[in-house]
Amino acid sequence: MSESFAENLKKLRSEKGITQQQLASMMYITRSSISRWESGQRIPDLVLLPRLARCLGVDVSELFPYESQPQRTPVVIIVDDEPPILAGELNTLGEVLPGMEITGFTKPGEALEYARHHQVDLAFLDIEMGKTSGFSICGKLLEINPSMNVIYLTAFPEYSLNAWSTGARGFLIKPLDVSEVTGQLKRLNISLGCRKPVE
Repeated sequence: MSESFAENLKKLRSEKGITQQQLASMMYITRSSISRWESGQRIPDLVLLPRLARCLGVDVSELFPYESQPQRTPVVIIVDDEPPILAGELNTLGEVLPGMEITGFTKPGEALEYARHHQVDLAFLDIEMGKTSGFSICGKLLEINPSMNVIYLTAFPEYSLNAWSTGARGFLIKPLDVSEVTGQLKRLNISLGCRKPVE
């Protein structure tokens, strides 16, 4: 990471047209400190990073190239009001999406509250959940985050006709099958790193 930071620092400083000595003077540190940062020998501590960003007129995150920034783990939720079925669905999704942050909910209201506080990338929704319809939950989730991908889960294929008018991107028949889930995920506009089914 220090090499990427070093190259980026040198580039940002050059773009501003300032020398190592000028930057050091602005930061109240020695020129040799700047030199060590730009050679990749060291990186600034947490106290100096905000000061360096201010001197260069950038946000702290811009000091680190995109490649060196930690990637956000996609967030996946699944909503099904039947706990035993939800447990099986979580196992299947865990197999297809290893390493993803997958959270299950039996209560739609809790899923909506979670989505208000987390950037959910993908939601799997049962359609029939007592008095609540997955169709209405889909609309509320898309109000919270219009770029969210929604896939319906149901044991009733006849719901598929209504599903496409709700903004959902997929439809799966229960019980979930690894190869069918993988096929649905390939059609989405996000990269979730799904595992290929075993031949």
